[in-house]
Amino acid sequence: MSAYFVTATGTDIGKTFVTAGLVRHLRQTTKKVTALKPIVSGFDIATAAISDPAVLLDALEEPISVEALTRISPWQFAAPLSPDMAAAREGREIVFSELVAFCREAMAKNDGTLFIEGVGGIMVPLDSEHTVLDWAKALDLPLIVVAGSYLGTISHTLSALDVIARARLTVAALVVNDSGDGAVPLEETLVTLRRFTKTIPIATVPRVKAPAGAREAFAALAALL
Repeated sequence: MSAYFVTATGTDIGKTFVTAGLVRHLRQTTKKVTALKPIVSGFDIATAAISDPAVLLDALEEPISVEALTRISPWQFAAPLSPDMAAAREGREIVFSELVAFCREAMAKNDGTLFIEGVGGIMVPLDSEHTVLDWAKALDLPLIVVAGSYLGTISHTLSALDVIARARLTVAALVVNDSGDGAVPLEETLVTLRRFTKTIPIATVPRVKAPAGAREAFAALAALL
């Protein structure tokens, strides 16, 4: 039994892409795996089939239904904002203790590999007092941290890793997801990151339209976990 918390240096970096890729790889190796994305913002039931929860359900080879979407993402918000702001738009709030309890229940029932995908970046607010970092601390799971390769990612990545280290959380792997902008050669970014993250395993994922196009990369990432 193993479980991981998937977070990132910011939003739209590729957490769901990476989580879905790992799910597919483990399923292909006949391992039992499940995934949750408890909080999702920017969610529209009219386009739910292309939402992040739907991407995870597809990787799990489960039918995409309202019930299934709610099961893996019970906190759904329409506004594409940080969870605290998106919830406020609807006159709602995320009760942190309930979020943690939901995840811990899934962890207790887990008899394979469980991925719990966060929302936005590691310091995104969940309510008036808690951030994703607090969520990760409460679960105390090893982290998979997803970063991009765009210009500026080194500062963003090292800042995220610093707050994670201060929280005394373990990073199982840093995943550099190719941003595809070509502003900085990926290899040069990796050289610099490795210089400052000597004890953290680093994996890379190429920029492709679907996780199936990066099978070898996900196999290499899974081998680090």
